[in-house]
Amino acid sequence: MKNIKFLTQYMTNPRTVGAVLPSSKYLSHKMLDKVNFKAATCIIEYGSGTGAFTKEILKKRNKDTIIILIEYNKEFFKLLKANFEHEENLFIINDSAENIEKHLCDLKITSVDFIVSGLPFASLPTEMSERILTNTLKILDQNGVFITFQYTKCKISFMEQFFSTINVEKEYRNVPPAYILTCKK
Repeated sequence: MKNIKFLTQYMTNPRTVGAVLPSSKYLSHKMLDKVNFKAATCIIEYGSGTGAFTKEILKKRNKDTIIILIEYNKEFFKLLKANFEHEENLFIINDSAENIEKHLCDLKITSVDFIVSGLPFASLPTEMSERILTNTLKILDQNGVFITFQYTKCKISFMEQFFSTINVEKEYRNVPPAYILTCKK
């Protein structure tokens, strides 16, 4: 069911839904291995989709950790609400990640430790990507980490304009295989 919904959304919104299938558990595990769940007070997920990373984040987090999901696609937003709205300290927002500062202000959150992103930077307009990454730098703590995945390496040099350190790993057990970028200020 989720795979069909994902494929349908990809076909109708290819610029904002960057894949034909949800991320694999292998990609999810490898990305979330970079998150210090014991120390994190706030984790944001950009582009939560059908919740492949969300499920794992909620399993591993401390109950006091605030989780914020930002999902632009209305159908995915509805699915996330239906599946996760009962969770404590979880906020599900239907908006672009460009507007994250406004939402943090509304929620009175001043500290973000980790941002996990499923956004398809390769297909997003450059100006939008710039706004998202500029705002990401503004909200991340000094030692905060931005973790994303991409299907090609074409955006790494673009990301280097925003982050001083980027570690790149590949996860082959995903359709398609993905590069994981762990980025620090």
